Amino acid sequence: MQDLDLTAGVPADSIAEGQVVAGRVGDQDVLVVRAAGEFYAVRAQCTHYRGSLADGIVVGRTIRCPLHHACFDLATGDALCAPALDPLSCWRVEHQDGRIVVGAPLPAPSRRTRTSLPSSVVILGGGAAGLAAADMLRREGYDGLVSIVSADSDPPVDRPNLSKDYLAGEAQDDWLPLWPSELYAERRIDLALMRRAERIEPESHTVLLDDGSRREFGTLLIATGAEPIQLSIPGAETTEVRYLRTFADSRAIVARARSAKHVVVVGASFIGLEVAAALRTRGLAVTVVAPESRPLVRVMGEELGAFVQRLHEAHGVAFHLGETVASIAGRNIALSGGATLDADFVVVGAGVRPSIALAERSGLKIDRGIVVDEFLETSQPGIFAAGDVARWPDPRTGLRIRVEHWVVAERQAQTAARNMLGRREPFRAVPFFWSQHYDVTIRYVGHAERWDRVQVDGSLDAHDATVRFLQGEASLAVATVGRDRAALEAEVAFEAQTLVV
Repeated sequence: MQDLDLTAGVPADSIAEGQVVAGRVGDQDVLVVRAAGEFYAVRAQCTHYRGSLADGIVVGRTIRCPLHHACFDLATGDALCAPALDPLSCWRVEHQDGRIVVGAPLPAPSRRTRTSLPSSVVILGGGAAGLAAADMLRREGYDGLVSIVSADSDPPVDRPNLSKDYLAGEAQDDWLPLWPSELYAERRIDLALMRRAERIEPESHTVLLDDGSRREFGTLLIATGAEPIQLSIPGAETTEVRYLRTFADSRAIVARARSAKHVVVVGASFIGLEVAAALRTRGLAVTVVAPESRPLVRVMGEELGAFVQRLHEAHGVAFHLGETVASIAGRNIALSGGATLDADFVVVGAGVRPSIALAERSGLKIDRGIVVDEFLETSQPGIFAAGDVARWPDPRTGLRIRVEHWVVAERQAQTAARNMLGRREPFRAVPFFWSQHYDVTIRYVGHAERWDRVQVDGSLDAHDATVRFLQGEASLAVATVGRDRAALEAEVAFEAQTLVV
């Protein structure tokens, strides 16, 4: 960050439209931004992971973070799009003799007030979507009862970190909670942990929980997420087979890794490969077993899949591709091709399935997920769904899709929360996710289940590339390595595409 004293002012004509000037106000890093003909002063770091907003892009009167694509209102600092939930600090801007001078801090965005509200809101699921929905309800001024019912033993945590920095030993336990514990009471969020909903009764607006209790709701959000696919082979029930979904799961793998030397990772999914990278960082020998010919080939294509494999092999990971685990007996892991591996424990990263059994039992429409409309409302009025469980109409392609990614879940929940309060706001966010492997991060914007060809600009091995997934001449998705700004630009370009109606 530059040492430019922004309280002394900056020549107004030196700042072009869309340009960002970095400096300081006292001991604070601050940006002066010219957007839509006006000047704004905001905190220089994203409130999510402190990404440098100076490296992001300005769109209209907003600024976007290059790390995880959070979006902020430059005038108010309000966090408009997840994964950031907290607003940016803002400062008053004055014009003095042709200079832009940054003055006193501005007050935080005020919460909206409403008069026509549901009697209560129940949120089923304590993951990304559940917390984001509760947060947005309060930000929108909803003053009624909000309950989160979660099967987890921990309050909502930063789940992507469980297979990344935390598992690698580079993040502490207290980094993981999305909210400090006291904030639930402060914002009057009733958080019920280690509880599952057994049935939703739409007619009586009631949820039956596994402890026999009932909860009434005015409106309800299903955000139950997904569950890891379980191995169904001899020996899979052993305690040396671990799955990763919750904070408790990640802590258990960390504890086991402390006394282990070799781990077998089953599955070359994003989770499986991130686990492999994290455990290699801890110094364990890692072998990945997967049925695919390349890691991630179904989602990322041959070029990126081959790159990811080379990256892991350069860090010492061994691959057994085109194979599955046939059985587990103690330390012996037998593969379908006849080989046997010796390992201290096994981590399964073979993908997930949406947790839709509750919705099925409750009579909601199902199609490889919970079917929702453009407003994220299910077949039952007043019941919404968001996150890994929701299959929604994609406005870019006209197809009904379901996406299992953190930012998508949070943004859907934010839209659902506003619609639960009476808005009719279509969900139109472009899907985005990131995956971390050692010091390399892949950012992916859009959604491509099938494509005709892949176009690579730059060099993947030099960690400087843009990969486009094309169908005909249409770009369906873009993945970047070392080009964070290009990922943001792709997101903006996708947003501008003609919507399918």
